Amino acid sequence: MDVVKAIKSRRTIRRFKQLQVDKDTLSKIIDAGRLASSAANTQPLRYIVAQEQLLVEQLFELTHWAARVKPGRNPVKGISAPLTFIVIVQKSGGNALADAGAAIQNMQLMACALELGCCWIGAYDHKEADKLLELDEHTESLYLLAVGYPNESPVSEDISLEDDQAYYLDGKDVLHVPKYSVNAITQWR
Repeated sequence: MDVVKAIKSRRTIRRFKQLQVDKDTLSKIIDAGRLASSAANTQPLRYIVAQEQLLVEQLFELTHWAARVKPGRNPVKGISAPLTFIVIVQKSGGNALADAGAAIQNMQLMACALELGCCWIGAYDHKEADKLLELDEHTESLYLLAVGYPNESPVSEDISLEDDQAYYLDGKDVLHVPKYSVNAITQWR
């Protein structure tokens, strides 16, 4: 898949098929993340791949999903929940939040190119997750990235600044994700 197609077709996935993603494929996704820009090349990010069933279930219990369409897009354990989380952690200084944004975007695009889906999760109990992952006092989790085979096909639609940007479910249970058009958000001077 070319990068333009990946950018235009990538949407957040919250329903996953109950199929495990293999280590080689996950390594490709992490490889894309590690190659992202890093402020001053400090590379403060580390990655934990959670695939052990108990750990995944425990992390899943700490997450919050799609508040605007709750409970319509809450994954269900054993039916539509992710079987893999990549935990993005900060090991040392640097501009970790900006670095994490760049890394996660690369990872999402790579996952899309590999026909996988992702959900970038910041809404989870960080303190409990850090305890669960046995992180030391110099390490903290920043985000979770749920990764798996998608079991839904959200659609994007261009809108103006006057339109409501809230995502929504239609009558056929399709998730619509309004995005401001280029003309709506750009000033040319």
